[in-house]
Amino acid sequence: MAGPRRRLLLPPLVLLLVAAGAILLPQRGSAEEGKVSLELYYESLCPYCSRFIVNHLAGILEDGLIDAVHLRLVPYGNARVGSNSEISCQHGPYECLLNTVEACAIDAWPDLDVHFSFIYCVEGLVVKRQYKDWESCFQKLGLDPKPVTQCYNSELGHKLELEYANQTNALEPPHRYVPWVVVDGQPLFEDYENFEAYICKASKGTPPKACEGLGRLQMALETAEARNGVSYNSGVSKLATAAEDGGREQ
Repeated sequence: MAGPRRRLLLPPLVLLLVAAGAILLPQRGSAEEGKVSLELYYESLCPYCSRFIVNHLAGILEDGLIDAVHLRLVPYGNARVGSNSEISCQHGPYECLLNTVEACAIDAWPDLDVHFSFIYCVEGLVVKRQYKDWESCFQKLGLDPKPVTQCYNSELGHKLELEYANQTNALEPPHRYVPWVVVDGQPLFEDYENFEAYICKASKGTPPKACEGLGRLQMALETAEARNGVSYNSGVSKLATAAEDGGREQ
């Protein structure tokens, strides 16, 4: 699956700098001045999360709305940290692996265009139920796998996931399910697929061009009854196949 078109705009020099680790990760939780904060709390094998990333979130990199947004991805979701700091994931050990892989990608390639393209590729494979081929995304995108593989095979990957666990557990109000989308500090609950309209409503100054045509949707935000799929934060005992069959995990 090809990545969002914005990925193609990266000059080769930037890709080389990212791969070499010369571009440093911005401080987590900080929003660029004047931009609307958009946070996605998710888990890698949640079918609703993968569909949202591939079918909805990627669109803001194509329509230009990303220029008005500070986007932060938090791959942890409904996982749990045990007394020994071991992490258990809702959809099993493979989800823990991919959560860590995506956390490592964000850390290794802090440029949004790069790490989002990689995550988009992996989650596209999740949508197709081909996620065990996730390593093919390195070759598809021309990325050096070494920074990510070294990260998830070391203590760094675990530390990143513990950091994301702390960020997820600190949410107010607490997240109830994933995907959990937050715009300017306000959770969208089950109306998360309308996130673009919330971004436009929260934008400062002249609305981004991408907001044109979203007026009708913005007017309907307060009255719309959202019925989007979610994976409930109810522990780690449910099987991934239950979610993939369309059932809510309660």
